[in-house]
Amino acid sequence: MEKIQGGGKLVVGTKWDQPSLGLKKGAEPEGFDVDVAKAVVKELAGGKDVNIEWKESASSNREPFLANGTVDLIFATYSITEERKKKVTFGGPYVIAHQDVMVRKDDTSINTPQDLKGKKICKAAGSNSYKRITDPPPDGQLDLDATTVDAASYSECVQKLGGSNLDALTTDDLILAGFAKQAGGNFKVLGQGFTNEKYGIGIKKGDTKTCEAVNTAVKKLWDNGTMKQLQEKWFGGIQGLKLTETAPPAEGCA
Repeated sequence: MEKIQGGGKLVVGTKWDQPSLGLKKGAEPEGFDVDVAKAVVKELAGGKDVNIEWKESASSNREPFLANGTVDLIFATYSITEERKKKVTFGGPYVIAHQDVMVRKDDTSINTPQDLKGKKICKAAGSNSYKRITDPPPDGQLDLDATTVDAASYSECVQKLGGSNLDALTTDDLILAGFAKQAGGNFKVLGQGFTNEKYGIGIKKGDTKTCEAVNTAVKKLWDNGTMKQLQEKWFGGIQGLKLTETAPPAEGCA
């Protein structure tokens, strides 16, 4: 907030390899998270334009980037979890995603998340999505005996799925929808979300002043219809995708 109020440059972390969410094209990334970041930052600045520098923030480096000041804020499909709250202060959530499963379009052996038992699924560095399949609660969900295949990012997971090195990719439905749309029908999403993934805005641990201002901005963007418009812009018309209809309750700035 001090940087914004002082007219300084703000460094915002997003994904650069996720279609419809954060994908690097030209000078800066584009997508839903990028547009949400621009709208929130503009609200924080009282409607003024802010000089934003975009920084690629992969799942594996989000916490270190916030801790060491490489970035000021992160909008990067960043699910709020109890484990992450130990290292990060979260604004939001601004939208709720649901973990789902994507398979090759001709695969008839996987029709539900439970069918992943004995299958090869992707383990993207820094993401906990695979745990929802392989582990029991509280971090996991289904506790299935599936084989994990390592990848540096979800874009690498998609390459492996296309090359038949995987049976399925399981993560948030918004991420899967973007990749499925980009692939032009080579993959299908099951449309069976089985978790609630609360997308939060990553802020340096303990910065409650910025967090509270972010939450006020997010509420305003829901109240004035911006959040619904941005969801429709990037994800409207994708089959089986359930978009967030109302403002999710704020987590609180602990």
